This record gives sequence, structure tokens and C-alpha cells, in this order.
Amino acid sequence: MSRNTAKKALSPVTRAAAVVVALGSAQASEVYKHLTEEEIERLTLEVARLNRLSPDEMQEIIDDFYGLCTTQKVISEGGVLYARNVLEKAFGAQLATSYMERVSKAMQTRSFEFVRKANYKNLMMMLQNEHPQTIAFVLSYATADQSSKIISELPKRLQLDVIKRIATLESVSPEIVSIVESTLEKRFSTVISVDMTEIGGVPFVADIMNHIDRTTEKYIFDELSKSDPTLSDDIRKLMFVFEDILELDDSTIQTVLRTIDAQDLAVAIKGSNEDIKELLLSNISARARENILSDIEYLRNVRMKDVERAQQKIVDAIRTLEESGEIVISRGGEDAIID
Repeated sequence: MSRNTAKKALSPVTRAAAVVVALGSAQASEVYKHLTEEEIERLTLEVARLNRLSPDEMQEIIDDFYGLCTTQKVISEGGVLYARNVLEKAFGAQLATSYMERVSKAMQTRSFEFVRKANYKNLMMMLQNEHPQTIAFVLSYATADQSSKIISELPKRLQLDVIKRIATLESVSPEIVSIVESTLEKRFSTVISVDMTEIGGVPFVADIMNHIDRTTEKYIFDELSKSDPTLSDDIRKLMFVFEDILELDDSTIQTVLRTIDAQDLAVAIKGSNEDIKELLLSNISARARENILSDIEYLRNVRMKDVERAQQKIVDAIRTLEESGEIVISRGGEDAIID
């Protein structure tokens, strides 16, 4: 069996189990000390299920494991350029590239895990006095939920700046990462260590905006439309905002409204423009429309915050229905399609 065939036939867990078997019980027990309980359980189960491997398969797995270990060592000690030179001499250009991509991805994942495991309040405390570019860099490794909460709590003057910086982040060189490491190591009590990798960008910002509260969302888009309308449009194309309801067909709107509480709908319509108001009201029964209009008439002194919260519930319902496959939202202004 060829090396490529073995890689395709065996799952990563099976390959890891094979390495554990090859190491022997004494060395395997040392490996287990660095694993979580879930990882230990999964790996041990796979070891128990492991079928007999051919000598060629076992040799390929061990060679591959050795290559990955060597790659991580030379990248960590000598940097990307040094590692590529050493690996190409040792394994050839094709395998060297494969090993570097896999190891870089693994190192990147560990960095993501460090940031993602942190409580967003702790991240906020660490980042609140940092430069906007540093905030943008770190948030690019956080989850969209963490990032949205942190951006919501930043001063208004920083929110737009950080969003724009995340959207324009591309490749980050080891040299720049090294500067970030030396600056933040003492404060964070850790080291963010990555190789050249794609981070941030417009899709990530759109994901953040999908999670952010309606008030912050409106502020960012209002300001961004003035300072960078192209970027604002690019972000909007990848997400769904309340005003996009005008782009939905009647069937989709009816599906959505069946999940919305009548009181929330009344409050949301109260603060909507006439086009949205009419569209929503035209997609409910005559009796429901009469009740909603009656509720709206008696609504007095409604806070904008309450209106935005009600509108956000409608947007959340749309996103939930889309994720479940009950509706399909076509981006770029096209009508939605019902599955």
C-alpha cells in the first residue's frame, strides 16, 4: 500500500492509536499525561478497536509521525524559512510543504484554543488598554461570540476602528507575531505563537456582526457607511440585518412570523419604517393585523432599546431558521428560497 493510500484509508484517530501502540505502554503513558480526559477516552477506545495493520501501513504512520515531530521542532527553533530549507532537504519539497501546512494549522489551532477558552470579561480586561491593532489581532483568534461582546463594550470611538482593522487583517508574519508575543507575554502570562496564517477578514467581521447587539450594529454600520461604504457593503452582503427583511418573499416572512411573539412584533413594527411595517403587516392574518395595530396604538414611550431588542429577535429567528434549513437566504439582494 502506498503512503498516499494509507493516509486516505486511515482516520486521524486510528493513526494516533497506531502511534500509541508503536510507542509501547511506558512511553504511551507519558503521552496520556498531556491529554484531556475526553481525548484519553477516545484514544483508548480506538486502541482497543484497532485492527491489525500491515507492516507497510505501520511504517507509513510512524514515518509520517516522525516527519510532523521534526517539522514542529525546526519551525519552533528556527522559524518558517529555516524550517522549509531543512525539511526540503530531508523530505523533498512536496512532503516538506505538506508537513509545514499541517503543523502550522495545528499550532494555529492551539492559539485559537487559548483565546477561545478565556472568559470574555478576562479578555476585555486584558485588551481594554491595548492599541486597536492589537485588539483586532487578538479578537481574530477569539470566537465571534466573544468578539461581539468585547466590541460591544469598547468605547464608541474604538468600535469602528477595531472592526475595520479586523476586516483588513490578512497574513501575519512570524516577525510581527514575535512583537505581539514580547509585548503581551507578561500581561497575558502566555505566548501567542503562530506561523503565517490567514486571520480576520470581512467574513469574520460579518460573523461578529451577526452576533452583536442591534444598537452596536446600527452604530457601526451608520458610521462605516460614511467612512468606508465599500467595506460596509461587503460586510452586509455576508450577513442578514433587520432592513434586509424587505428582500424576503412573502412565504419566507410568513414562516418567520409564525415563530415571533405578537408583543415583540408590535414593538418591532413600532420602530420600523413604513415599508417594513407594511410588509410585515401584510403577511399576517386580518385578525392578527387588527390586534397588532391595536397594540401599536396603545404603545407609548417605547424605548429605542426595546425596539431594537424586538427587531433583533426577528433577525435571530431568521438566522435560526436559515441554519436549520427551513429557509434559505440568498445573499446579495436576491429573494429567499424555501426548502
